[in-house]
Amino acid sequence: MNWWLQIQEAYANIISSKLRSFLAVLGILVGTGSVVAMVSGGQLATAHALKQFSELGTDLLAVSVMSNSSDSTPELSTQDVMALQKKIPAIVNEAPYSTVYTDVSYQGEKIQANIIGSVPELQEVVQITLSMGRFISRYDNYEPYCVIGKEIAESLRKQGIKNPLNKQLRVGSRYYTIIGVANDWKENAFFNNDINKSLIIPINTAKFISAHASISNIVMKLVEYANIDLVQQQIEKEFQRISSDKQLFFRSAKQLIDSMTSQRNTLTLLLALIGSIALIVGGIGVMNIMLVSVVERRREIGIRKAVGASSKDIRELFLVEAIALSVLGGLLGVLVGLFTSYIIATFAGWQFEIFLLPPMVGFFVSVAVGIFFGFYPAYKASLLDPIQTLRAD
Repeated sequence: MNWWLQIQEAYANIISSKLRSFLAVLGILVGTGSVVAMVSGGQLATAHALKQFSELGTDLLAVSVMSNSSDSTPELSTQDVMALQKKIPAIVNEAPYSTVYTDVSYQGEKIQANIIGSVPELQEVVQITLSMGRFISRYDNYEPYCVIGKEIAESLRKQGIKNPLNKQLRVGSRYYTIIGVANDWKENAFFNNDINKSLIIPINTAKFISAHASISNIVMKLVEYANIDLVQQQIEKEFQRISSDKQLFFRSAKQLIDSMTSQRNTLTLLLALIGSIALIVGGIGVMNIMLVSVVERRREIGIRKAVGASSKDIRELFLVEAIALSVLGGLLGVLVGLFTSYIIATFAGWQFEIFLLPPMVGFFVSVAVGIFFGFYPAYKASLLDPIQTLRAD
């Protein structure tokens, strides 16, 4: 029998039994739509997160420094850390920093603030821009100057300070003059503090606030496509020379992106499996509808066999009809799934894009479901005895 004629006849039978066909298509549509929407939603979420990491720059490397010994050991000097850039060619820029904990206030009013002692290079490495004033410079080594984040500036505005420049904040027992105000800063996974809530002071003045202030972190900017593993080995070698009791922990954009990509693949597989449950339910619906169709069309099957149709022809006839239902449901399900993922992306504030994998997987799995669940009814139809079917009421 000609395949094209079989397809035409299959769709003619689908149209003639509108309600039954609609229920079968609806099951496949919901299953396919679930697979496409869930997988697309997962990929959109991961793509959004990866984009945020990429915007921060894939050339960043963060190093946390901890001491292996509880005994008092020589602390890292700014000069030793800054010398790494000269000794390791892959390092373009670097910024060691320390975090100090003490009270911050303005005219007796407490202000919630993180205190960061760092170097001028921090501005470029973590991309800090200023709305007014200037950043700390190398000439401010021991000067009581500070740069404040956006949220601290807003706290001061609530106290009636429209222009915070040259105003003095009390930090512990010392006073620091505000020389700059930072713009809104996007959170950076390679920097341990939120600049918006921070007070940035010259690293050498951090010792005046706390005797325990020491370099605990370094954030580095590397050359593009640097060999991260090699750079880490070189840094560890240099630290062995500088201070052998220090233990280093590294975080790189490449490692984070690779980790997120691996998690995305796992999440995609998990969501696809969950969505496939609905697709299997839809496939069972197709099988039930086709079994009903076989019972209702027993006389037709008998007449076809009586005029020369083989069991293979009957099997193919019903199998093509099951596949046609699945293809129709699959196509509609893909459209519904993409539309659903678009709505999800819009409400979540993600950039919407169409990934090829979810629609292709959803559609081809729906066709596979049609073949799998349509085969048994087709096989049952092909086994019917023409004499018994013609005698049926």
